[in-house]
Amino acid sequence: MGTLDRLWARGCAFLGTETAIMGGAMSWVSERHLVSAISNAGGFGVIACGSMNPSLLDAEITATKALTAKPFGVNLITMHPQLLDLIEVCIRHEIGHVVLAGGVPSGAAVRAVRDSGAKLVCFAPALVLAKRLIKSGADALVIEGSEAGGHIGPVSLTVLAQEILPVIREVPVFVAGGIGRGEAILAFLEMGASGVQLGTRFAASSESIAHPNFKAAFIRANARDAVPSVQLDAQFPVIPVRGLANDGTRNFLAHQAATLKRFQSGELTKEAAQLSIEHFWAGALRRAVIDGDVEQGSVMAGQSVGMVTAIQPVGQIIAELIAQAEAAQAGRMGTFADARSNAA
Repeated sequence: MGTLDRLWARGCAFLGTETAIMGGAMSWVSERHLVSAISNAGGFGVIACGSMNPSLLDAEITATKALTAKPFGVNLITMHPQLLDLIEVCIRHEIGHVVLAGGVPSGAAVRAVRDSGAKLVCFAPALVLAKRLIKSGADALVIEGSEAGGHIGPVSLTVLAQEILPVIREVPVFVAGGIGRGEAILAFLEMGASGVQLGTRFAASSESIAHPNFKAAFIRANARDAVPSVQLDAQFPVIPVRGLANDGTRNFLAHQAATLKRFQSGELTKEAAQLSIEHFWAGALRRAVIDGDVEQGSVMAGQSVGMVTAIQPVGQIIAELIAQAEAAQAGRMGTFADARSNAA
């Protein structure tokens, strides 16, 4: 068994996979084709349920099963009004791992997953919450840094890893956010992570159904182009989302400013102003991913987008990450051996 195999053995055992590489759940992107491709390549694909209703999720799981016999999971949003019904769909399909994201899951949701025999995976943006989630029944945690694409928290992965990995040993911890190379995977595993989660690199894979314009935008982009959405006024909160800067992000700032003026003039109530701001991006992710409108749509991407240099098959991406990690480990061992030889 190689060093990498030893380092992520706990994560592989938990997921039932050859590699402890999870696919990030990305709305409109993490569907049957990408999920099955990740699982078939030895990773762990995760369906992004998003706003799907139970019948749509049922169909997506069925279609994914037709494409892979390997393990995969389902990501559910805790605020979904039909969350318990969606969990029931997962139970009927004997999904082995359910990921609850977007907030602290209710006791009812935790019990429903645990009682089914499925493994419960939760997101922990802080150490105190990580401990709370473990006590409530989480079987594994994902800690995702602000470098990630889509909805993000305020803390970078490098800080979260230092706060959480040395402390949390009860359950496997997977790290996410800004990971694009194998050397980084090796470093986090050495810090105590059981595995990693990647989204951005897989979004631009050949198996991803994302529009060619969407993938081309990833290839053109640098890390600094993936920026969080900006909030102009604390009275009107904006949930931070990281994506590529484009006309849509600039228009969002202008829309916020105009809406704020309408509120201050008495033209809009506070509630109406907040709704106007929240509705600005309605359908914008679909416009970018499916329709290819990368100027006005929401091109969600993590800062690892600068490491996306070509459209590659998922299997090639995973093999490349592993080769980089193994080469880094071999280099360290060679340096260590040279140092011992010189000391002798």
